[in-house]
Amino acid sequence: MQARWISKIVAFALIGLATISSTGNLAHAQSDEATLDRRLPSSQADIKMSLSPLVKQTAPAVVNIYTKRVVEQRQRTPFFNDPFFKQFFGDRFGGAFGAPRQRVERSLGSGVIVSGNGTVVTNHHVIDGASEIRVVLHDNREFDADLVGSDERTDLAVLKLRGVDNELPAIPFGDSDAVEVGDLVLAIGNPFGVGQTVTSGIVSALARAGVTGQDYQSFIQTDAAINPGNSGGALVDIDGNLIGVNSAIFTKSGGSNGIGFAVPANMVKVVMRGLISGDLRRPWLGAAGQSVTADLAASLELDRPHGVLINKVRAGSPAERGGLQSGDVVIAVNGLAVDNPNELKFRIATLELNGEAKLSVLRRGAETILAMPLEVAPEIPARDESIIDGRNPFSGTKIANMNPALADELGIDTLSEGVMILAVARDSLARRTRLQAGDYIVEVNGQPIDTVARFKEVVRAGERSRDWKISVKRDGKVLTGDFTL
Repeated sequence: MQARWISKIVAFALIGLATISSTGNLAHAQSDEATLDRRLPSSQADIKMSLSPLVKQTAPAVVNIYTKRVVEQRQRTPFFNDPFFKQFFGDRFGGAFGAPRQRVERSLGSGVIVSGNGTVVTNHHVIDGASEIRVVLHDNREFDADLVGSDERTDLAVLKLRGVDNELPAIPFGDSDAVEVGDLVLAIGNPFGVGQTVTSGIVSALARAGVTGQDYQSFIQTDAAINPGNSGGALVDIDGNLIGVNSAIFTKSGGSNGIGFAVPANMVKVVMRGLISGDLRRPWLGAAGQSVTADLAASLELDRPHGVLINKVRAGSPAERGGLQSGDVVIAVNGLAVDNPNELKFRIATLELNGEAKLSVLRRGAETILAMPLEVAPEIPARDESIIDGRNPFSGTKIANMNPALADELGIDTLSEGVMILAVARDSLARRTRLQAGDYIVEVNGQPIDTVARFKEVVRAGERSRDWKISVKRDGKVLTGDFTL
């Protein structure tokens, strides 16, 4: 399998590693009236009904996005590729010599007008690094666009069209939590750059995770044909509401295999509001857990494997103040079922700050409801970001105290603690020591390190000697080395 973003077939498409299996819909309240609205065709006339009115209603609000990015490269002299030269100097000179050359990269994707004033939502990977963004409407009108904001962690971006004089057609947001497996949907976009194309299908699955590298994953899966170039296009329901933004496909060939994924509209709304206001912050849980397997369900005396087993709660976190404990099994957030940590993280992230989340929890065989405050991850302890210099193995590193806010920014476990290396400068002592960004500093010369301040004290004392012994934690393993400078 290979991973591809669905923007330009050569550069962008994405394939997830999700398994091909059926899934039940998320638990949510449904009225009798809504249930009656979902019915099978009952006559030949029903079968012959056309989706043309729905297409005419929604297609004008789906746009083509063309981007241009200027990339500067240095022309590497063939001398540096000589094996004899490499034997002695390796790649330390890299592309430092040679005349700089500029190359223009062009790509295409799709977007959705969600407000008549020219607000467009699309994928982050469609506009990532773009120096120019041009948007072409359904009626062939063209507009330059400004990037309002972009969020790589959800693969979403917001654009604002310039020079909009008249109200533009827009698609209203639907409630993606009300979507059910089997609902009819349309996917609208610009596959392969051939022009606007509409495909139809059904919702194949909900809450798909493990599809992409994004932090927040709970995709709507559909069998409506989605191809490279559809990135950022609309997934609409039978009522003409936007229920998702097409983002990824699962494919072997680079084309549609009937497995496409869309970011749910409820996440799109939250991210869009944050990007427009310039304050995109998300609630955090302050707890960690794991999916409940069949073995765990048996040991916990559950009727079936479901929910997230909490195994760690951070002191002072919203989870702790809401009453969540290690050993609890969270089965729903505000009545919406969660079956894995990704779903739990997604459900919390789509809620508004400064409110409360109702957690449905199984504790010692009984279900209880907990009210958890919705707050941003705190800056405790202070980051104290520092660049290290001097004659020591860490010279050339940027380090910081890990805290929940920084961990959230980096997309790592928000319960992480300690002193982390954030960056390593090229041609530095730290690079030669083979330290890496993401390493946690555990010990220096036998002294445990828990804060940046303590680290600086130990390093200053150690610089009186040429011999160093350091321990770092990398990918869960502690690595120890002795160095003489």
